[in-house]
Amino acid sequence: MPFAAFSDVLRVPSTPIPIDPKNFASHVLPALLSYFVVAVLAVTPQTHSLRVAFWPLVALMALRAALSLDLSFGKPERTFLNVALLSMFSIATRTLEWTLAKEPLKRHIRPANATPSVSMDALDLAVTLRGFGWDWSKGLHVPRETRPLTRGRFVGCAVLSAGLHAFICGILYAAIKSFSPDTFGSLHGGSIFDETLPFFIRYLRSSIISTFCAFAIYCIGQMGYDLCIIPAVLILRQDPMQWPPLFDSPWFSTSVGDFWGRRWHQWFRQTFIFVGGYPLSLVFGRVGGIFGAFLASGVIHHIALVTINGRMELWRMLVSFGMMAVGVLGERIFLRLTGRKVEGLMGWVWTMTWLILWGNLMVDAWVRGGMFGYPSFIDSVTPVRVLVERSVMAFDVWLRTF
Repeated sequence: MPFAAFSDVLRVPSTPIPIDPKNFASHVLPALLSYFVVAVLAVTPQTHSLRVAFWPLVALMALRAALSLDLSFGKPERTFLNVALLSMFSIATRTLEWTLAKEPLKRHIRPANATPSVSMDALDLAVTLRGFGWDWSKGLHVPRETRPLTRGRFVGCAVLSAGLHAFICGILYAAIKSFSPDTFGSLHGGSIFDETLPFFIRYLRSSIISTFCAFAIYCIGQMGYDLCIIPAVLILRQDPMQWPPLFDSPWFSTSVGDFWGRRWHQWFRQTFIFVGGYPLSLVFGRVGGIFGAFLASGVIHHIALVTINGRMELWRMLVSFGMMAVGVLGERIFLRLTGRKVEGLMGWVWTMTWLILWGNLMVDAWVRGGMFGYPSFIDSVTPVRVLVERSVMAFDVWLRTF
């Protein structure tokens, strides 16, 4: 009987069920609570055996939540909300990494005047993705702080930044959809490569769309980070030093390695290294570690895409992210052969060319899934949306005159 009850708790329904308070309590809450329990064990000495014994249950509960729930309430226009279920994958992988650590994880940076606390350290471990201030994030690049660190002014900067990036994101989102409202601007999706156009114009158009998409991702990421800062510093009274900048001016990157390793956000850096980098490095050394991290990124981005469109093909993400590894390795070979780093103006030209070239394939995967067909509150409140739509449509018509 106890085993039957236990198996019933872990049973996955044949069709996803809509999220509601009851289903949240029965599916999401157990995964979150077990996640925090493992975080407590991870910072507590002599708990390795407990973590090893407990992890399979944590992974099963996270998997059950990811496979059981539908955050869209059955409405196609809200399917993009299911991307949030990727957090369950993060719970499984992060707790596995904590489980395999032989020694307790150590926090080196705490708020001013704070006393060490197992519960607070566990909470910080659970919510920090980059690992700022922790011993497990060795090699993490932390951008230089330029914002005022007094609490009120820091929050004020976050409010202004969130508003500005929301506005820019709204413009970019409207612009991307306006290139083709009936294909990738719809829920059905489509390709950014228009086969009716000449080769050069076709890829010029797709590269413009891809660039807009990259800046939109940057803006939505920065906006989300700013919105987290406001309650964390204002209500939870966290120290502004706990919230270092998320990006480091990625448009100034002078090498592919500089872009991905320093200037782009490092939220999932440790996950990519743990899932792909470490395993392949054991077999193929440093080269395997680089390829493994980028291929893991490709797989995880594909999983996120599958949550909104199960028909997507894995190869697009694997090739686009795999070629980023090729770019990084090419730069290392150049350094070894010439003794000079890839940098400066020519390094910037090389970097942007490589990112846009393979970014086309990456963005094409997203738009084929209908990612830009979903309604957005940012899109609807952008006051200049109509002007943007008309301008982009006119530009698209002009491109077709060549």
